[in-house]
Amino acid sequence: MPPTVAVVGGGISGLAACYHLARGPRPPKVLLLEASARLGGWLQSTRTADGAVFEHGPRGIRPAGVVGTDTLHMVSELGLEGDVLPVPGDHPASRNRFLYTGGALHKLPSGLGGLLRPVPPFSRALLWSGVQDLLAPAGTEPDESVHAFMHRRFGQEVADIAVDSLCRGVFAGDCRVLSIRSCFPALFEAERRRRSVLLGLALGSGEHQAGGTPGAESGLSQRARAERWSQWSLRGGMESLAQALAAFLRLRGVELRCHAPLRRLHRHPDGRWQLTLADGTVMANHVVSALPAAALAEVLPAETEPLAQELRHIPAVSVAVVNLQYEGVALPVTGFGHLVPSSEDASLLGIVYDSVAFPQHDGTGAASVRLTVMLGGAWFGQSFGDPVAVAPALLLQRAQVAVREQLGLEPAPTRSIVKVHQACIPQYTLGHWQRTERINRFLVEQRLPLSLIGASYTGVSINDCIASAKAAVGQLLGQLR
Repeated sequence: MPPTVAVVGGGISGLAACYHLARGPRPPKVLLLEASARLGGWLQSTRTADGAVFEHGPRGIRPAGVVGTDTLHMVSELGLEGDVLPVPGDHPASRNRFLYTGGALHKLPSGLGGLLRPVPPFSRALLWSGVQDLLAPAGTEPDESVHAFMHRRFGQEVADIAVDSLCRGVFAGDCRVLSIRSCFPALFEAERRRRSVLLGLALGSGEHQAGGTPGAESGLSQRARAERWSQWSLRGGMESLAQALAAFLRLRGVELRCHAPLRRLHRHPDGRWQLTLADGTVMANHVVSALPAAALAEVLPAETEPLAQELRHIPAVSVAVVNLQYEGVALPVTGFGHLVPSSEDASLLGIVYDSVAFPQHDGTGAASVRLTVMLGGAWFGQSFGDPVAVAPALLLQRAQVAVREQLGLEPAPTRSIVKVHQACIPQYTLGHWQRTERINRFLVEQRLPLSLIGASYTGVSINDCIASAKAAVGQLLGQLR
């Protein structure tokens, strides 16, 4: 009998784990358990009758690095190559990104000219921030907040405006509490290696790129490099990646169960796991948890309390995503979108101009502009109260006001969708690296047949989630042999 592996959580991490488990030469018996009615987790797309696509979660994937290459290889294997919508390097959505500060939109500087002269909202040429980094002594702390690190290396304005906005865009988080070592490991390592972030990035590590060894490179990733894609999506929306994975897994005999929340994990005397579900129990030789850290903490057995305590200390923030479609309007600028620093408006993280990057998702109706307004994050409670109880009408109104004030679009939207994603983006706060080390040490010392994957640990992007699944499965298949 082949061993049984239970994968808990049917988001992109859990699906990717099943994919890598099912592809091996002697695959184990694989069972996927998902609490909700659907697979895909935060990958959620609405497709309308006229062919428009609205993303309620991630709206694009970066092709860069080993992790980006691996994801594109998976896309090719799933037969989705013809559905890929790339954003090439010369596209306005690749070149133009904006900040909204001081009541106005400002294009982020690009090219030499933008570095040599002051470009609003910055009061001095960014070249001087670069000079500061080249001259500043190396830090000595094992970790630091993103804000403190960037302030020390590049000056106050870069930290307060650009980096503050970037952390809101990537993590929906506060750069004053996020960890540089865990959120931007490449910058942390660059300073450690060469004393200067810019030198470290320019000269590289002399080793292979982080993210593991690349698998086979697909024609897709070669094309992405040649055309300098900044990101890509899929014709049917990001959720179609999850749907294609599910179809692939069903063909290979993986059992996919929705409406199957895990109530309790219990170690059987024979060393296997007993998983208690709402309607009975399942036995497994190994469990791969793709649950958020705090959710896993709630189902662990009493003897793993030290592990549960570490998991409870990995927080996550809630984000409201408001999709808007307008007809008969034009954007004042063309680009990927704009971010808003917390000093300008803490409640509004930014607005993505979806129609610019992916006009293929506009649908066949009248010419329209699709936007996504991101609200809340680390500021959700102070801005809107409890994410469980907030009225969608309040969020919609807040989003419409932002679009009117910041982009000058006056008419009411012809279509709107409001989603509140509770605790959707984990926050790697100061010392997160030590927490993950203690977690891993506990798993090894207790010899627990348990793998932890997903956004709570080593990266929040889709690529990071898929990479964490691949790495854990590689290790696990070695143990099962």
